[in-house]
Amino acid sequence: MGSVSLKIGDGTARFKRASFCSSAANILMLFSVLTTNLFALYAFTSSPKDHQTHLFHNPHKNISLISEHVSSILREIAASQKKLARVEKELLGYETMDISRLNIASELKLFLQHHQLPLGKDSRTGITEMVASVGHSCEKSADLLSQYMAYKVSGSCPGDWSLGQKLILRGCEPLPRRRCFAKSVQKVGLYRFPVSLWKPVSEKILTWSGLGCKNLECLNRKKLSRDCVGCFNITSGYETQRFVKARGKNDFIIDDVLALASGGIRIGFDIRGGSGTFAARMAERNVTVITNTLNVDAPFSEFIAARGLFPLYLSLDHRFPFYDNVFDLIHASSGLDGGDKPEKLEFLMFDIDRILRAGGLFWLDSFYCADDEKKTALTRLIERFGYKKLKWVVGEKTDDAGSGKSEVYLSAVLQKPARV
Repeated sequence: MGSVSLKIGDGTARFKRASFCSSAANILMLFSVLTTNLFALYAFTSSPKDHQTHLFHNPHKNISLISEHVSSILREIAASQKKLARVEKELLGYETMDISRLNIASELKLFLQHHQLPLGKDSRTGITEMVASVGHSCEKSADLLSQYMAYKVSGSCPGDWSLGQKLILRGCEPLPRRRCFAKSVQKVGLYRFPVSLWKPVSEKILTWSGLGCKNLECLNRKKLSRDCVGCFNITSGYETQRFVKARGKNDFIIDDVLALASGGIRIGFDIRGGSGTFAARMAERNVTVITNTLNVDAPFSEFIAARGLFPLYLSLDHRFPFYDNVFDLIHASSGLDGGDKPEKLEFLMFDIDRILRAGGLFWLDSFYCADDEKKTALTRLIERFGYKKLKWVVGEKTDDAGSGKSEVYLSAVLQKPARV
């Protein structure tokens, strides 16, 4: 998601959900142009006949009159453009948010202030001030955001990580910075890398506040997602066999996938990577993998970090904070699913394509297809990118939750082409 600067004073320029179709702006522009031109035509054709004759005998006055008419038309166009800009702001959702309200935290106001650069305009960037940014959807959760920013400066931060995550899940991302000290838990019992990859993680170093489960045993009994059933049990069970032993034709082995790569695999990105097992298996093969996660129903980020791996606390609505063409491998599964909004998956796929290098591999691992329509839509979307299909398997497997229901999954290894 993008972010926008907020300006205090007479108001704060913010986004608000659009209430009309943006095509209305185009219709208004067309109407404005037609009206202006009709006015101009009328102005040139409605003069009295004797006045027109007079004009032909006074060419200089005629030119002057034409200039005045042209200037008048230009002024009308400029005024119409300004009016259109105001209407577009309303249609697209820009609105003024008054953060001088009593319930807005003073820290939020301070964070959003513009700070002039001490030496004036920066010659490299062209900016003259530093501007703070927050996610555009924060406007819809202004009260929660103000609550998040209510704390004692230089004191301990409230134990409100779940509030911050609630804001992120509502699209309020990035969150504003805070001037308080986050709670620091002593991380005892950590193992050195790479031993840490498969050693039990102490429950004492994990944050359980705001979660339904208060221990790992509880988490391992729940189906946290299609890709995380018992995934916190890294000493026994299926999690110890994932990516090295296939249970069905949709399960690819890591070494088989790596053998398909051209130019080698050095760095990768795992989207919604559960407890970090994919990154752990890749680490055993000297490949560095960043695991994208949120702490939805479980302390995923802390658990991944305790294994000596890199968790990236980020929602999939946020643009990936990486430069173009940097990853050799991107791994994803059913966490990509955009629900009933296909355009959401489309935006996500384009961002995945952006950060994957030419010749790199996109490993779609057991993506759940609810029906043939979804499978067809996903297939057509993938084919738009022109990837080479190194592996492509559509098959059925039993639900991991133990319901016994047979479900359809798509697994694929795709190679990104070079584009000029």
